[in-house]
Amino acid sequence: MTAAPVLTTERLTLRGWRDTDRAPFAHMNADPVVMEHFPAPLTHAQSDAVIDHITAGFERHGFGLWALEITRTGTFIGFTGLSVPAFDAPFLPGVEIGWRLAATAQGHGYATEAARRALAYGFQDAGLKEIVSFTTTTNHRSQAVMRRIGMTRDPDGDFDHPVLPRGHRLQRHVLYRIDAPTWESTTR
Repeated sequence: MTAAPVLTTERLTLRGWRDTDRAPFAHMNADPVVMEHFPAPLTHAQSDAVIDHITAGFERHGFGLWALEITRTGTFIGFTGLSVPAFDAPFLPGVEIGWRLAATAQGHGYATEAARRALAYGFQDAGLKEIVSFTTTTNHRSQAVMRRIGMTRDPDGDFDHPVLPRGHRLQRHVLYRIDAPTWESTTR
């Protein structure tokens, strides 16, 4: 379905999306635990639209949000990768690293492991100079992943997400950054 480069880690495969990913992805996006830091769970149609948007991103940029599977079992567990945010904020344009994992895959270090590989692709293969990440102020687990992969919080860059209505419980977001030289120093 997607002509995306295949990336591997010790336990994981980051790959292009397949039609067989649609049902488990929709199930994952309907889970209130997985979607706790998003405005609402997604319908199956909305989830399919996300996959379609992701695959278009690979075609446009040469990178994107890879489907993530456990290599040993072939089990689809979510996504990790790079995307170009489609809203206006002071730190944009830029490239974001992000992840979303099924509830059963959380707490095993998969997000950190896959994100490290996606950062390597972004800096080494795509030639990016900087990668950002952002999440709600209450999403402490994702913030911990950001720190584990070497990102630093930029409090001056914290922002109210423009696609959320004013006063929404998730509107305030924190911003993390990492540039190529900093990433290179953490890989030695």
